[in-house]
Amino acid sequence: MSQGIIRKALSGFYYVDDGKQVYTCRARGKHRHSRQTPLVGDRVEFTPLEDGSGALDQILPRKNQFSRPAVANLDLLVVVASQAVPVTDPYLIDRVTALAARRGCPSLICVNKWDLTPGTDLAAIYEKAGLPTIRLSASTGEGIEALRSAIAGKVCAFTGNSGVGKSSLLNALEADMELATGQVSDKLGRGRHTTRHVELYRLSCGALAADTPGFSSFGEDPQELGRPEELQYAFPEFAPYLDKCRFPDCAHLKEKGCAVLAAVSEGKIPASRHKSYLRLYQEAKSVPDWERKKET
Repeated sequence: MSQGIIRKALSGFYYVDDGKQVYTCRARGKHRHSRQTPLVGDRVEFTPLEDGSGALDQILPRKNQFSRPAVANLDLLVVVASQAVPVTDPYLIDRVTALAARRGCPSLICVNKWDLTPGTDLAAIYEKAGLPTIRLSASTGEGIEALRSAIAGKVCAFTGNSGVGKSSLLNALEADMELATGQVSDKLGRGRHTTRHVELYRLSCGALAADTPGFSSFGEDPQELGRPEELQYAFPEFAPYLDKCRFPDCAHLKEKGCAVLAAVSEGKIPASRHKSYLRLYQEAKSVPDWERKKET
C-alpha cells in the first residue's frame, strides 16, 4: 500500500500523486457506505497497479475541509481581488477569509491587475487588518516573485471573482501551465467562468495550487460561518480589543463600552471590515440551533 495526495477528482475517478507519478484510482465500496467522499487535497492510502490505475483504500485524517469548493488540507487560501474590472466587493473577501479562519486556514490577499487600476484603497484595508497582502499584476509580473515565495511548499487554493485573474496568476507563476483564461464582459463587468472543477497543480516552487471557480461557488451555506458568537475570532484585527469590552459577552454590534466599536470609530479597525462582520453576524444568527449540522 502507498500514500499520496488526490490532485483531481472527476466522474468517480481520483488522480492520486505519490510524488513520482499520478495513478487513476477508484474508491473502494466502503467509502460509499461510510458516506465519506474523497476530496481534492486528501492524503490517502491506495493500492497501485502496474498499468497506472489503483484502488483508493483509506482517507487519512484531514486538518481542514471546504465543501464549496470541495477541497481538503489547505495550508493557505489565496484570495485574488482587483479594483479594475471586475471590481471586487470587500464583503466577498471578508466572507471567504472568515470561512477560512474558522477552519484554521490562513489567507493571503492578492490585489491583481495593478497595471490597469492600482488597488491602493483595497490593499490598504487588508494591510491594516493584519492580513498578508501582495500587490501584483499577472500581465507585467509585478509581485509574482513575492507570491511564489508566499506559496512555496504549501497546498493552496486560489479563489476570487470570475475574471479577476486567478488562472492568469497561475500561468505567470508557471509559464508552461497554459490554463484557460476568460475575458471580462464589457456589458456585465464580470468574468466568464473558465475553471469547471478543482484540480491541484504541482509548481516548481514546491507548491500544490488549485484554481477554483469564482466566489459564487465558495461557501454559500450560512451554517459554514459557525455560531454568531464565534465570528469575532475570524477577524484578526479584533483580537487586541476582545477582552477590553465593558461586557464579557459583547457582540460588537452597538453595545455601550464596546472596545471594538471604539477602535472602528478611531480608525484602528477598517470600517468596511466591521460592516462585513455585522452582515456575517446576522447571516450566522439566521440559522437556528436545532438546524445546525454536526461540526466537522
